Amino acid sequence: MNEFQAIKLDKSSSLPVYKQLGDGLLSIIEEGVLKPGAKLPPIRIMASALKVNNVTVISAYKYLESKKVVYSQIGSGTYVSELVKKDLPSPIRTITDHNENNDESRPSAINFANGATSPELFPVDEFKKLFNIVLDRDKGNAFNYTDVCGYEPLRVTLCDYLSRFGIKTSHDKIQIVSGAQQGIDIISKATLSAGETVFVESPTYYGAVGSFLARGAQIIDISMQKDGIDTEKLESLLKVYRPKFIYIISYYQTPTCYCYSLEKKKRLLDIAYKYDTYIIEEDNQSEFSYGNEQIIPLKAIDHRNKVIYIKTFSKILMPGLRLGLMVLPKKILESSLSAKYTSDITTSGFIQRAFDLYIKDGSFYRHIGFMKNHYRMKYELLSRLINENLSDSTNFELPKGGLSFWLELKNKHISSQKLCQKLAEKGVILIPGTVFSKNGEDLPFLRMCFADLSDEKIETGIEILRNNLK
Repeated sequence: MNEFQAIKLDKSSSLPVYKQLGDGLLSIIEEGVLKPGAKLPPIRIMASALKVNNVTVISAYKYLESKKVVYSQIGSGTYVSELVKKDLPSPIRTITDHNENNDESRPSAINFANGATSPELFPVDEFKKLFNIVLDRDKGNAFNYTDVCGYEPLRVTLCDYLSRFGIKTSHDKIQIVSGAQQGIDIISKATLSAGETVFVESPTYYGAVGSFLARGAQIIDISMQKDGIDTEKLESLLKVYRPKFIYIISYYQTPTCYCYSLEKKKRLLDIAYKYDTYIIEEDNQSEFSYGNEQIIPLKAIDHRNKVIYIKTFSKILMPGLRLGLMVLPKKILESSLSAKYTSDITTSGFIQRAFDLYIKDGSFYRHIGFMKNHYRMKYELLSRLINENLSDSTNFELPKGGLSFWLELKNKHISSQKLCQKLAEKGVILIPGTVFSKNGEDLPFLRMCFADLSDEKIETGIEILRNNLK
Protein backbone atom coordinates (compact mmCIF):
# COMPACT_ATOMS: atom_id res chain seq x y z
CA MET A 1 0.00 0.00 0.00
CA ASN A 2 3.03 2.32 0.14
CA GLU A 3 2.53 3.57 -3.41
CA PHE A 4 -1.05 4.60 -2.58
CA GLN A 5 -0.17 6.34 0.68
CA ALA A 6 1.97 8.73 -1.36
CA ILE A 7 -1.26 10.17 -2.84
CA LYS A 8 -1.88 13.60 -1.27
CA LEU A 9 -5.50 14.52 -0.54
CA ASP A 10 -6.45 18.12 0.35
CA LYS A 11 -9.92 18.20 1.90
CA SER A 12 -9.94 22.00 1.79
CA SER A 13 -9.49 22.05 -2.00
CA SER A 14 -12.36 22.97 -4.32
CA LEU A 15 -11.61 19.75 -6.26
CA PRO A 16 -13.67 16.88 -4.80
CA VAL A 17 -11.62 14.40 -2.77
CA TYR A 18 -12.73 11.45 -4.94
CA LYS A 19 -11.32 13.21 -8.04
CA GLN A 20 -8.06 13.94 -6.22
CA LEU A 21 -7.84 10.26 -5.37
CA GLY A 22 -8.75 9.24 -8.90
CA ASP A 23 -6.13 11.56 -10.42
CA GLY A 24 -3.53 10.25 -7.97
CA LEU A 25 -4.28 6.67 -8.99
CA LEU A 26 -4.18 7.69 -12.65
CA SER A 27 -0.64 9.06 -12.18
CA ILE A 28 0.49 5.81 -10.58
CA ILE A 29 -0.98 3.83 -13.47
CA GLU A 30 0.54 6.09 -16.16
CA GLU A 31 3.96 5.84 -14.48
CA GLY A 32 3.75 2.07 -14.86
CA VAL A 33 3.74 1.32 -11.14
CA LEU A 34 0.44 -0.49 -11.71
CA LYS A 35 0.61 -2.68 -14.80
CA PRO A 36 -2.33 -3.56 -17.10
CA GLY A 37 -4.40 -6.27 -15.41
CA ALA A 38 -3.25 -5.30 -11.88
CA LYS A 39 -5.95 -5.38 -9.22
CA LEU A 40 -6.68 -2.23 -7.19
CA PRO A 41 -6.94 -2.63 -3.41
CA PRO A 42 -10.37 -3.51 -2.00
CA ILE A 43 -12.47 -0.44 -1.18
CA ARG A 44 -12.28 -0.90 2.62
CA ILE A 45 -8.50 -1.30 2.65
CA MET A 46 -7.96 1.73 0.40
CA ALA A 47 -10.35 3.84 2.49
CA SER A 48 -8.59 2.83 5.72
CA ALA A 49 -5.10 3.48 4.32
CA LEU A 50 -5.99 6.99 3.07
CA LYS A 51 -8.37 7.84 5.95
CA VAL A 52 -11.38 8.51 3.74
CA ASN A 53 -14.79 6.89 3.69
CA ASN A 54 -15.80 3.99 1.43
CA VAL A 55 -18.01 6.20 -0.75
CA THR A 56 -14.99 8.35 -1.69
CA VAL A 57 -13.06 5.30 -2.88
CA ILE A 58 -16.09 3.93 -4.77
CA SER A 59 -16.52 7.31 -6.50
CA ALA A 60 -12.80 7.44 -7.37
CA TYR A 61 -12.96 3.99 -8.93
CA LYS A 62 -16.10 4.94 -10.88
CA TYR A 63 -14.35 8.13 -12.00
CA LEU A 64 -11.46 6.05 -13.40
CA GLU A 65 -13.95 3.64 -15.00
CA SER A 66 -15.54 6.56 -16.86
CA LYS A 67 -12.09 7.33 -18.29
CA LYS A 68 -11.68 3.64 -19.25
CA VAL A 69 -8.55 3.46 -17.11
CA VAL A 70 -9.94 0.63 -14.99
CA TYR A 71 -12.76 -1.89 -15.20
CA SER A 72 -14.67 -3.76 -12.50
CA GLN A 73 -15.66 -7.40 -12.30
CA ILE A 74 -18.59 -8.19 -10.04
CA GLY A 75 -17.49 -10.32 -7.12
CA SER A 76 -13.83 -10.00 -8.06
CA GLY A 77 -12.68 -6.38 -7.87
CA THR A 78 -11.38 -3.48 -9.94
CA TYR A 79 -8.53 -3.91 -12.42
CA VAL A 80 -6.25 -1.67 -14.47
CA SER A 81 -7.38 -1.53 -18.10
CA GLU A 82 -5.31 -3.12 -20.84
CA LEU A 83 -5.78 -0.32 -23.35
CA VAL A 84 -2.72 0.26 -25.52
CA LYS A 85 -1.28 3.76 -25.66
CA LYS A 86 -1.16 5.28 -29.11
CA ASP A 87 2.57 6.02 -28.98
CA LEU A 88 3.58 2.37 -29.28
CA PRO A 89 6.32 1.50 -31.78
CA SER A 90 5.01 0.77 -35.26
CA PRO A 91 3.98 -2.90 -35.36
CA ILE A 92 4.32 -2.98 -39.13
CA ARG A 93 7.94 -1.79 -38.95
CA THR A 94 8.75 -4.24 -36.18
CA ILE A 95 7.44 -7.23 -38.11
CA THR A 96 8.99 -6.12 -41.38
CA ASP A 97 12.38 -6.00 -39.67
CA HIS A 98 12.12 -9.74 -39.01
CA ASN A 99 9.96 -10.87 -41.92
CA GLU A 100 11.82 -9.62 -44.97
CA ASN A 101 12.78 -12.21 -47.55
CA ASN A 102 16.42 -12.36 -46.56
CA ASP A 103 17.08 -15.12 -49.11
CA GLU A 104 17.27 -12.51 -51.87
CA SER A 105 20.21 -10.71 -50.27
CA ARG A 106 21.65 -13.76 -48.49
CA PRO A 107 21.19 -16.84 -50.69
CA SER A 108 22.65 -19.14 -48.04
CA ALA A 109 20.33 -17.92 -45.25
CA ILE A 110 17.96 -20.40 -43.64
CA ASN A 111 14.93 -18.17 -43.40
CA PHE A 112 12.34 -19.47 -40.92
CA ALA A 113 10.83 -15.96 -40.84
CA ASN A 114 9.51 -15.94 -44.39
CA GLY A 115 5.85 -17.01 -44.37
CA ALA A 116 5.34 -16.78 -48.15
CA THR A 117 5.05 -20.05 -50.06
CA SER A 118 7.86 -21.07 -52.41
CA PRO A 119 7.77 -19.48 -55.90
CA GLU A 120 8.70 -22.88 -57.32
CA LEU A 121 5.17 -24.04 -56.46
CA PHE A 122 3.32 -21.18 -58.14
CA PRO A 123 0.97 -22.29 -60.99
CA VAL A 124 2.74 -20.05 -63.51
CA ASP A 125 2.06 -22.15 -66.63
CA GLU A 126 -1.65 -22.45 -65.85
CA PHE A 127 -2.00 -18.68 -65.39
CA LYS A 128 -0.06 -17.99 -68.57
CA LYS A 129 -2.68 -19.98 -70.48
CA LEU A 130 -5.54 -18.33 -68.59
CA PHE A 131 -4.21 -14.84 -69.32
CA ASN A 132 -4.19 -15.65 -73.04
CA ILE A 133 -7.73 -17.05 -72.87
CA VAL A 134 -8.96 -13.90 -71.11
CA LEU A 135 -7.22 -11.64 -73.66
CA ASP A 136 -8.60 -13.60 -76.64
CA ARG A 137 -12.10 -13.59 -75.16
CA ASP A 138 -12.38 -10.08 -73.70
CA LYS A 139 -9.83 -8.11 -75.73
CA GLY A 140 -9.34 -4.61 -74.28
CA ASN A 141 -12.30 -5.03 -71.94
CA ALA A 142 -10.06 -7.25 -69.81
CA PHE A 143 -8.36 -4.07 -68.59
CA ASN A 144 -11.47 -2.02 -67.87
CA TYR A 145 -12.39 -1.15 -64.30
CA THR A 146 -14.73 -3.70 -62.76
CA ASP A 147 -17.49 -2.84 -60.33
CA VAL A 148 -16.04 -1.66 -57.00
CA CYS A 149 -17.47 -4.89 -55.50
CA GLY A 150 -15.38 -6.89 -57.96
CA TYR A 151 -15.91 -8.87 -61.18
CA GLU A 152 -19.45 -10.22 -60.89
CA PRO A 153 -18.87 -13.70 -62.44
CA LEU A 154 -16.00 -14.25 -59.97
CA ARG A 155 -18.18 -13.24 -57.03
CA VAL A 156 -20.82 -15.75 -58.16
CA THR A 157 -18.13 -18.44 -58.50
CA LEU A 158 -16.79 -17.64 -55.04
CA CYS A 159 -20.24 -18.21 -53.51
CA ASP A 160 -19.91 -21.86 -54.56
CA TYR A 161 -16.35 -22.03 -53.21
CA LEU A 162 -17.41 -20.63 -49.82
CA SER A 163 -20.36 -23.03 -49.61
CA ARG A 164 -17.83 -25.88 -49.35
CA PHE A 165 -16.94 -24.46 -45.92
CA GLY A 166 -20.56 -23.96 -44.90
CA ILE A 167 -20.66 -20.23 -45.66
CA LYS A 168 -23.95 -19.44 -47.38
CA THR A 169 -23.95 -16.03 -49.00
CA SER A 170 -24.91 -14.21 -52.20
CA HIS A 171 -22.60 -12.48 -54.64
CA ASP A 172 -23.94 -9.05 -53.67
CA LYS A 173 -22.54 -9.55 -50.14
CA ILE A 174 -19.02 -10.31 -51.44
CA GLN A 175 -16.41 -7.63 -51.99
CA ILE A 176 -13.16 -8.48 -53.81
CA VAL A 177 -10.08 -6.97 -52.15
CA SER A 178 -6.33 -6.98 -52.74
CA GLY A 179 -5.52 -9.39 -49.91
CA ALA A 180 -6.46 -9.67 -46.24
CA GLN A 181 -4.37 -6.67 -45.18
CA GLN A 182 -6.34 -4.39 -47.49
CA GLY A 183 -9.58 -5.92 -46.26
CA ILE A 184 -8.71 -5.08 -42.66
CA ASP A 185 -7.62 -1.60 -43.68
CA ILE A 186 -10.88 -1.00 -45.57
CA ILE A 187 -13.01 -2.12 -42.62
CA SER A 188 -10.99 0.15 -40.33
CA LYS A 189 -11.39 3.07 -42.70
CA ALA A 190 -15.12 2.43 -43.12
CA THR A 191 -16.11 1.92 -39.49
CA LEU A 192 -13.50 3.17 -37.01
CA SER A 193 -13.26 6.62 -35.49
CA ALA A 194 -10.45 7.93 -33.30
CA GLY A 195 -10.80 6.80 -29.70
CA GLU A 196 -12.99 3.79 -30.42
CA THR A 197 -11.96 0.41 -29.07
CA VAL A 198 -10.99 -2.83 -30.79
CA PHE A 199 -10.46 -6.16 -29.04
CA VAL A 200 -7.71 -8.45 -30.37
CA GLU A 201 -6.17 -11.79 -29.46
CA SER A 202 -2.93 -11.83 -27.49
CA PRO A 203 -0.45 -12.53 -28.93
CA THR A 204 -1.50 -11.49 -32.41
CA TYR A 205 -0.26 -10.31 -35.78
CA TYR A 206 0.36 -6.62 -35.24
CA GLY A 207 0.68 -5.88 -38.96
CA ALA A 208 -3.11 -6.14 -39.03
CA VAL A 209 -3.52 -4.26 -35.76
CA GLY A 210 -1.47 -1.46 -37.29
CA SER A 211 -4.52 -0.62 -39.42
CA PHE A 212 -6.62 -0.15 -36.28
CA LEU A 213 -3.97 2.01 -34.61
CA ALA A 214 -3.63 4.11 -37.76
CA ARG A 215 -7.31 5.05 -37.41
CA GLY A 216 -6.70 6.20 -33.82
CA ALA A 217 -8.35 3.15 -32.24
CA GLN A 218 -7.49 1.95 -28.77
CA ILE A 219 -6.56 -1.73 -28.49
CA ILE A 220 -7.44 -4.17 -25.75
CA ASP A 221 -5.79 -7.54 -26.09
CA ILE A 222 -7.26 -10.73 -24.65
CA SER A 223 -5.16 -13.82 -24.08
CA MET A 224 -5.33 -16.78 -26.42
CA GLN A 225 -6.03 -20.22 -25.01
CA LYS A 226 -5.36 -23.46 -26.85
CA ASP A 227 -8.97 -23.57 -28.10
CA GLY A 228 -9.35 -19.87 -28.87
CA ILE A 229 -9.68 -16.50 -27.18
CA ASP A 230 -10.38 -16.35 -23.42
CA THR A 231 -14.16 -15.80 -23.59
CA GLU A 232 -14.53 -15.26 -19.82
CA LYS A 233 -12.16 -12.32 -19.88
CA LEU A 234 -13.71 -11.16 -23.16
CA GLU A 235 -17.17 -10.95 -21.64
CA SER A 236 -15.97 -9.25 -18.47
CA LEU A 237 -14.34 -6.53 -20.57
CA LEU A 238 -17.37 -6.22 -22.85
CA LYS A 239 -19.38 -5.24 -19.78
CA VAL A 240 -17.18 -2.16 -19.48
CA TYR A 241 -16.15 -1.37 -23.05
CA ARG A 242 -18.20 -1.37 -26.22
CA PRO A 243 -15.63 -2.27 -28.90
CA LYS A 244 -16.31 -1.57 -32.55
CA PHE A 245 -15.30 -5.14 -33.25
CA ILE A 246 -13.27 -8.14 -32.14
CA TYR A 247 -10.45 -9.26 -34.45
CA ILE A 248 -9.62 -12.99 -34.57
CA ILE A 249 -7.94 -15.65 -36.72
CA SER A 250 -9.94 -18.84 -36.17
CA TYR A 251 -7.60 -21.31 -37.92
CA TYR A 252 -3.83 -21.56 -37.37
CA GLN A 253 -3.78 -18.27 -35.53
CA THR A 254 -0.80 -15.95 -35.94
CA PRO A 255 1.50 -16.60 -34.16
CA THR A 256 0.30 -19.42 -31.85
CA CYS A 257 -1.05 -21.70 -34.63
CA TYR A 258 -4.02 -22.53 -32.35
CA CYS A 259 -7.47 -23.31 -33.77
CA TYR A 260 -10.81 -22.34 -32.25
CA SER A 261 -12.89 -25.26 -31.04
CA LEU A 262 -16.50 -25.44 -32.22
CA GLU A 263 -17.63 -24.89 -28.64
CA LYS A 264 -15.46 -21.76 -28.34
CA LYS A 265 -16.77 -20.44 -31.68
CA LYS A 266 -20.36 -20.83 -30.53
CA ARG A 267 -19.58 -19.12 -27.22
CA LEU A 268 -17.86 -16.25 -29.02
CA LEU A 269 -20.87 -15.74 -31.28
CA ASP A 270 -23.25 -15.81 -28.31
CA ILE A 271 -21.22 -13.07 -26.67
CA ALA A 272 -21.11 -10.98 -29.88
CA TYR A 273 -24.90 -11.27 -30.23
CA LYS A 274 -25.48 -10.42 -26.56
CA TYR A 275 -23.32 -7.28 -26.64
CA ASP A 276 -24.16 -6.33 -30.25
CA THR A 277 -20.60 -6.18 -31.57
CA TYR A 278 -19.01 -7.34 -34.83
CA ILE A 279 -16.28 -9.93 -35.21
CA ILE A 280 -13.64 -9.69 -37.93
CA GLU A 281 -12.60 -13.22 -38.83
CA GLU A 282 -9.43 -13.44 -40.92
CA ASP A 283 -8.80 -16.65 -42.85
CA ASN A 284 -5.39 -16.90 -44.49
CA GLN A 285 -4.34 -20.55 -44.13
CA SER A 286 -7.39 -22.77 -43.65
CA GLU A 287 -6.58 -24.70 -46.85
CA PHE A 288 -3.41 -25.99 -45.15
CA SER A 289 -5.23 -28.52 -42.97
CA TYR A 290 -3.25 -31.73 -42.50
CA GLY A 291 -5.78 -33.85 -40.61
CA ASN A 292 -9.32 -35.01 -41.18
CA GLU A 293 -10.88 -32.16 -39.23
CA GLN A 294 -13.68 -30.36 -41.03
CA ILE A 295 -12.98 -26.65 -41.53
CA ILE A 296 -15.90 -24.65 -40.12
CA PRO A 297 -15.26 -20.89 -40.19
CA LEU A 298 -16.98 -18.77 -37.59
CA LYS A 299 -18.92 -17.19 -40.44
CA ALA A 300 -20.46 -20.58 -41.31
CA ILE A 301 -22.36 -20.66 -38.00
CA ASP A 302 -23.11 -16.93 -37.80
CA HIS A 303 -26.90 -16.73 -38.01
CA ARG A 304 -27.27 -13.04 -37.12
CA ASN A 305 -24.75 -11.53 -39.54
CA LYS A 306 -22.26 -10.32 -36.95
CA VAL A 307 -19.13 -11.76 -38.59
CA ILE A 308 -17.07 -9.89 -41.19
CA TYR A 309 -15.25 -12.70 -42.98
CA ILE A 310 -11.97 -11.80 -44.70
CA LYS A 311 -10.30 -14.42 -46.88
CA THR A 312 -6.98 -14.13 -48.72
CA PHE A 313 -5.69 -16.41 -51.47
CA SER A 314 -2.10 -15.19 -51.13
CA LYS A 315 -0.79 -18.19 -49.17
CA ILE A 316 -2.43 -20.95 -51.21
CA LEU A 317 -1.93 -19.30 -54.62
CA MET A 318 0.59 -16.52 -55.35
CA PRO A 319 1.16 -13.52 -53.04
CA GLY A 320 1.75 -11.12 -55.94
CA LEU A 321 -1.74 -11.69 -57.37
CA ARG A 322 -3.10 -9.71 -54.40
CA LEU A 323 -6.50 -11.37 -54.26
CA GLY A 324 -8.92 -11.79 -51.42
CA LEU A 325 -12.56 -11.37 -50.51
CA MET A 326 -14.79 -10.11 -47.76
CA VAL A 327 -18.28 -11.33 -46.86
CA LEU A 328 -19.94 -8.29 -45.35
CA PRO A 329 -23.04 -7.64 -43.24
CA LYS A 330 -25.47 -5.41 -45.10
CA LYS A 331 -25.15 -2.61 -42.53
CA ILE A 332 -21.51 -1.92 -43.36
CA LEU A 333 -21.43 -2.93 -47.03
CA GLU A 334 -22.00 0.54 -48.47
CA SER A 335 -19.39 2.28 -46.30
CA SER A 336 -16.92 -0.52 -47.07
CA LEU A 337 -17.43 -0.07 -50.81
CA SER A 338 -16.78 3.66 -50.47
CA ALA A 339 -13.58 2.95 -48.53
CA LYS A 340 -12.45 0.49 -51.19
CA TYR A 341 -13.10 3.02 -53.96
CA THR A 342 -11.02 5.71 -52.27
CA SER A 343 -8.23 3.18 -51.62
CA ASP A 344 -7.61 1.90 -55.15
CA ILE A 345 -11.00 2.03 -56.97
CA THR A 346 -10.99 -1.71 -57.66
CA THR A 347 -8.76 -4.78 -57.59
CA SER A 348 -7.27 -5.72 -60.99
CA GLY A 349 -10.12 -6.86 -63.24
CA PHE A 350 -7.69 -8.78 -65.48
CA ILE A 351 -6.48 -10.90 -62.53
CA GLN A 352 -10.05 -11.43 -61.31
CA ARG A 353 -11.15 -12.74 -64.74
CA ALA A 354 -8.25 -15.19 -64.87
CA PHE A 355 -8.90 -16.40 -61.31
CA ASP A 356 -12.57 -16.95 -62.14
CA LEU A 357 -11.58 -19.32 -64.97
CA TYR A 358 -8.99 -21.00 -62.73
CA ILE A 359 -11.68 -21.94 -60.22
CA LYS A 360 -14.30 -22.92 -62.81
CA ASP A 361 -12.12 -25.42 -64.68
CA GLY A 362 -11.16 -27.19 -61.42
CA SER A 363 -7.49 -26.15 -61.51
CA PHE A 364 -7.74 -24.30 -58.20
CA TYR A 365 -9.01 -27.35 -56.33
CA ARG A 366 -6.26 -29.53 -57.83
CA HIS A 367 -3.69 -26.91 -56.81
CA ILE A 368 -5.01 -26.88 -53.23
CA GLY A 369 -4.58 -30.66 -53.06
CA PHE A 370 -1.04 -30.40 -54.42
CA MET A 371 -0.06 -27.65 -51.94
CA LYS A 372 -1.52 -29.53 -48.97
CA ASN A 373 0.41 -32.68 -49.83
CA HIS A 374 3.65 -30.75 -50.36
CA TYR A 375 3.44 -28.87 -47.07
CA ARG A 376 2.15 -31.82 -45.10
CA MET A 377 5.54 -33.48 -45.73
CA LYS A 378 7.39 -30.33 -44.59
CA TYR A 379 5.15 -30.15 -41.53
CA GLU A 380 5.80 -33.79 -40.60
CA LEU A 381 9.56 -33.39 -41.12
CA LEU A 382 9.79 -30.29 -38.94
CA SER A 383 7.56 -31.82 -36.27
CA ARG A 384 9.81 -34.89 -36.07
CA LEU A 385 13.01 -32.83 -35.97
CA ILE A 386 11.69 -30.58 -33.20
CA ASN A 387 10.68 -33.59 -31.12
CA GLU A 388 14.05 -35.28 -31.65
CA ASN A 389 16.29 -32.24 -31.18
CA LEU A 390 14.48 -29.52 -29.22
CA SER A 391 12.23 -31.31 -26.73
CA ASP A 392 14.71 -30.68 -23.90
CA SER A 393 14.81 -26.94 -24.52
CA THR A 394 11.37 -26.06 -25.93
CA ASN A 395 7.67 -26.81 -25.54
CA PHE A 396 5.27 -26.69 -28.44
CA GLU A 397 1.70 -27.59 -29.24
CA LEU A 398 1.58 -29.57 -32.49
CA PRO A 399 -0.62 -27.48 -34.81
CA LYS A 400 -3.30 -29.14 -36.92
CA GLY A 401 -2.19 -27.27 -40.00
CA GLY A 402 -0.72 -24.02 -41.25
CA LEU A 403 2.81 -23.10 -42.26
CA SER A 404 4.57 -22.45 -38.96
CA PHE A 405 5.32 -23.63 -35.42
CA TRP A 406 5.25 -21.65 -32.17
CA LEU A 407 8.01 -22.79 -29.81
CA GLU A 408 8.18 -21.86 -26.13
CA LEU A 409 11.64 -21.65 -24.58
CA LYS A 410 11.80 -23.71 -21.38
CA ASN A 411 14.62 -21.59 -19.99
CA LYS A 412 12.88 -18.28 -19.29
CA HIS A 413 16.25 -16.59 -18.71
CA ILE A 414 17.00 -16.84 -22.44
CA SER A 415 16.04 -13.71 -24.36
CA SER A 416 14.25 -14.75 -27.56
CA GLN A 417 15.32 -11.49 -29.17
CA LYS A 418 19.02 -11.93 -28.36
CA LEU A 419 18.86 -15.59 -29.38
CA CYS A 420 17.43 -14.62 -32.78
CA GLN A 421 20.13 -11.98 -33.22
CA LYS A 422 22.79 -14.58 -32.46
CA LEU A 423 21.21 -17.08 -34.85
CA ALA A 424 20.98 -14.47 -37.62
CA GLU A 425 24.75 -14.02 -37.40
CA LYS A 426 25.01 -17.74 -38.20
CA GLY A 427 22.60 -17.49 -41.12
CA VAL A 428 19.43 -18.78 -39.38
CA ILE A 429 16.54 -16.32 -39.25
CA LEU A 430 13.59 -16.76 -36.87
CA ILE A 431 10.98 -14.38 -35.44
CA PRO A 432 11.24 -13.74 -31.67
CA GLY A 433 8.09 -13.62 -29.56
CA THR A 434 8.81 -9.93 -28.93
CA VAL A 435 7.39 -9.09 -32.37
CA PHE A 436 3.94 -10.24 -31.28
CA SER A 437 3.92 -8.43 -27.93
CA LYS A 438 2.05 -5.15 -27.74
CA ASN A 439 4.52 -3.66 -25.25
CA GLY A 440 7.71 -4.94 -26.88
CA GLU A 441 7.99 -7.44 -24.04
CA ASP A 442 10.62 -10.14 -24.64
CA LEU A 443 8.29 -13.15 -24.78
CA PRO A 444 10.07 -16.54 -24.46
CA PHE A 445 8.79 -17.81 -27.81
CA LEU A 446 10.08 -18.38 -31.33
CA ARG A 447 8.00 -18.49 -34.50
CA MET A 448 9.31 -20.90 -37.09
CA CYS A 449 7.85 -20.84 -40.63
CA PHE A 450 8.63 -23.59 -43.12
CA ALA A 451 6.87 -22.17 -46.20
CA ASP A 452 9.92 -21.52 -48.36
CA LEU A 453 12.61 -23.93 -47.15
CA SER A 454 14.09 -27.11 -48.60
CA ASP A 455 14.29 -30.21 -46.41
CA GLU A 456 18.06 -29.78 -46.22
CA LYS A 457 17.77 -26.20 -44.93
CA ILE A 458 15.16 -27.24 -42.36
CA GLU A 459 17.47 -29.98 -41.05
CA THR A 460 20.50 -27.68 -40.92
CA GLY A 461 18.53 -24.88 -39.27
CA ILE A 462 17.25 -27.16 -36.51
CA GLU A 463 20.77 -28.42 -35.85
CA ILE A 464 22.11 -24.86 -35.50
CA LEU A 465 19.21 -23.87 -33.23
CA ARG A 466 19.75 -26.96 -31.05
CA ASN A 467 23.47 -26.22 -30.63
CA ASN A 468 22.82 -22.59 -29.72
CA LEU A 469 20.14 -23.48 -27.18
CA LYS A 470 22.60 -25.83 -25.50
